[in-house]
Amino acid sequence: MIITDTHTHLYSEAFDEDRTEMINRAINSGVSRFFIPAIDSTYTQSMLQLENDFPEHIFLMMGLHPTHVKEDYKKELKHVEDMLASRKFYAVGEIGIDLYWDKSTLAIQQDAFKHQIKLAKKYKLPIVIHCREAFNEVFEVLEEEKGGDLFGIFHCFTGSLEQAEQAISYNMKLGIGGVATFKNGKIDKFLNQIDLKHIVLETDAPYLAPTPFRGKRNESAYIIQVLEKMATIYNMSLEKLAEITTENSKMVFGI
Repeated sequence: MIITDTHTHLYSEAFDEDRTEMINRAINSGVSRFFIPAIDSTYTQSMLQLENDFPEHIFLMMGLHPTHVKEDYKKELKHVEDMLASRKFYAVGEIGIDLYWDKSTLAIQQDAFKHQIKLAKKYKLPIVIHCREAFNEVFEVLEEEKGGDLFGIFHCFTGSLEQAEQAISYNMKLGIGGVATFKNGKIDKFLNQIDLKHIVLETDAPYLAPTPFRGKRNESAYIIQVLEKMATIYNMSLEKLAEITTENSKMVFGI
């Protein structure tokens, strides 16, 4: 059984004490593909080190996270451009809009989002979208940019069925993680109405640990809990669900 974690921050400081053991736990659980989103330039070296340490398992993205779009964002975007020009990445992400923490940066978040979508199109790469309390704002940008060259993953999808269908209409897969296991997560109520071809699995480790680990540090091995919940929702074996969602991830990332 090959399981793909399409979104995991394995370089996070939360793993500094036991990173290698934590990754090996996941590999031993059947998770053999880890896609690593970027946050900002301060993490680039740690990401490259991860790839060096686990070359058969680690696949890197490059991008500027919306909560890290600050006054110096043009400099950060230049770093993204330079990195994309210098070597292979598998997506531009995570990018998007986050209005949970700071609404005052909306204009520069929109600018950074659009700029990075254009970079993804230039390099024929998928985008991986971060959206928090900003569905309308994200959809507005996607509506402007939609087309055959726009595709990717709507990471940590927590919206309604209508929002799910809208995201899918822009060639986005839905990244489903620990929230699907929460009692108040809501998305588990309608996911079975969405064709599985639109779904990929993720952890967003170290964040959003699934039940029964909710509130604790998340890690990639806990994608098994997400897989089990999704297998129940879709009335399917774990093996079949892992196979389909991994194939979906290959369609997005090209590997």
